[in-house]
Formats: sequence, C-alpha cells, structure tokens
Amino acid sequence: MKVEKVRLQNFRNYTEQEITFHEGLNVICGLNASGKTNLMESIFVAAIGRSPRTKNEKEMVKMGEEKGYIHLSLEKKFRSHKINVEIDRSEGKKINIDGAKITRLGELLGLLTVVYFSPDELKMIKEAPQERRRFMDLSLSQESKPYYVALAKYNHLLQQRNKLIKTTDYAEFSQTAFIWETQMADVAADIIQKRREFIKKIGKIADEYHRRIAGAEEDITLVYEPCVEGEDRESIKAALAAKLEESHEKDYELGYTSVGVHREDFNITSKGIDLRKFGSQGQQRTAALVIKLAEIEYYYSESGEKPVLLLDDVLSELDEKRRTALLEATKGTQTMITCTEFNENVEDYHKIVISKGKLAEE
Repeated sequence: MKVEKVRLQNFRNYTEQEITFHEGLNVICGLNASGKTNLMESIFVAAIGRSPRTKNEKEMVKMGEEKGYIHLSLEKKFRSHKINVEIDRSEGKKINIDGAKITRLGELLGLLTVVYFSPDELKMIKEAPQERRRFMDLSLSQESKPYYVALAKYNHLLQQRNKLIKTTDYAEFSQTAFIWETQMADVAADIIQKRREFIKKIGKIADEYHRRIAGAEEDITLVYEPCVEGEDRESIKAALAAKLEESHEKDYELGYTSVGVHREDFNITSKGIDLRKFGSQGQQRTAALVIKLAEIEYYYSESGEKPVLLLDDVLSELDEKRRTALLEATKGTQTMITCTEFNENVEDYHKIVISKGKLAEE
C-alpha cells in the first residue's frame, strides 16, 4: 500500500498545502518547528483516528480557526481509497471513507496500516507495562478487526465490573460480579491467544534483525506475560474466570479490577538481561528499532501488503551502523523520514522540503 498524497487545511501550522509522496523512500527535510512532525501526525491520524502526540484534538486545529482538515489518498493492492478527517473545535472529529461517514473507529483501522517510530517510542521499552500493551493493541487492532472488537468489548465489561465495585456493598458485588466476569473471560481468551501469537512471531523476526544490527551473538527475546496460562481457548477462559472470582476481596478493597488482560506485559531480554529495567540507552534504542522493523514484516506476512513506515526524527538518534541497517530494511516499503538534513548514502529517494507549513524550494 502507499499514500499518494495528503492535503491539509488549517491543520497545526498548515493553512492549506497538498503534498505528494513517491512509492519508496520520502525524505521530509526542514528546520525545527517547520511542520515535519505535523505532517507525519496527519498521516497517523488518517490511519488510526487519533493523534500519537496529544489527547486534546483541538490542538490539531490551526490557531484562530474553528476546523481543521486532513484529506488523504491511498492506493492499495486492488483499489484506491480516500480518507477525510474533519476536526471541529466544537463538535469533535468526523471521519469519512470514500465519501461515507464512519461511526466507529473499527471501520477505519486496517484501511491504511502504519508503523510509527519516533524517539518517544523508547517508552515501549523502558516505561510501564501500559506502553507495551498499547503497542500490542495498536498493532493487532490494525491487523485484525475481530481483535479490535474483542478489546473494545473487554474494556466495556471491565468498566462495568469496576463500577459495580464502587457502587455496591461487598455482598452484592460478590454475588453479582459473575455476570461481567463470565463475559470478560470469554473475550479475554481471544485477546490472550492473539497477543501470544503476535509476540511469538515478531519476537523471532526482531531477533534476526537484532543479530544483524548489533552482532551475531547479540540476541533479543520477547516473552509474553499473560494474566493466566492455558493450552487452549476454553482453559484460558476457565482460568481467568476463576482468578477473577478469587480476587473479589482484594479488588473490592483496592476499588478496581486487579487481574485481566488490562494488566499484562511482555518481557524484552538480551543475553538474559531485562532491557526494560537494566538495558542501556543504546540497547533500549536498538530493541525499539528491531521491534518496529519486525512489526513491518508481521503485517506483510498476515495481509500480503507492507504498511507505510513513518520515521519521525529518528536518524539523529542512531549511529551510522544502525542508520544503514534501518534504511536497508525500508526497501520495498513506502517510508516517510523526517530530518533537518539528510546525508545518507542512498541513491533513490524523493526529497520534500518543508518551511513554516509550506512546501519550499531547495
């Protein structure tokens, strides 16, 4: 798949600008605060339906304007699509695909699949488990609509159980919680199976990239840490239902649900060292890079199409060996790279120069 063009109106520092992309490597150059990251953000929003930078969508509308727009043209293997996003300060966000308004984000996810990598992605390695869950959920929701539906249903059921904890006495909670717990265990079994398969697959690919970049002896291992163990769907379901029941007293005391897929994690080790806690900055940066590269190959193996790779200001964070390996890995994938200057030994690429929210002449 490839993004053919993006037209922005009153989006961040863009008043009105159309930008055309080539099939391979697109290098987006410009001074700091020129609008490079804003352009990358617009592509991410068109693909995922939310910003990777802010939860306040009003921030994406140009100062002094009421509405901002993203118009994106996309070409896939068998047909083309147009994604239009309207961000209204008063009425929120509206998205339509090929002229038809969507009512749920699940209708958008997977249409344009993106892998996004910025310096902030180090959070996935070194910060709390919620960052690694976010990575799994975003990746799998783009690849699998059933996963997105299951996750949304689980989160709704979790909210209901937590509400029950906070609004009833212990006796009533203990007697009625099974209504939500049975359903939670059912959908969680699907989530656990999908996450386990995902981490196993990308872990193998990430290890190959890691040895290529860091050295043949430098392994990396990803290990999924599920909330319960089970050989098959039914055993997982039964184990989680039992664990939720066992946690009644503890959860009531805490005021929230302490077990479930919303508490899961995956471990990242190299030579037996837990990189989440004890990895150096360089080790953590390399781990994040190879996991993102593995994500590209995972999407390709599952769908037959490579995602669009968005690399926002990452080259300056990598040494020459890692930059070379990264650029080599992007071959065959439409890639957008932002930078202040590009001095890499690459022959075939399309250069886009941005200045103050506009295309600029070199």
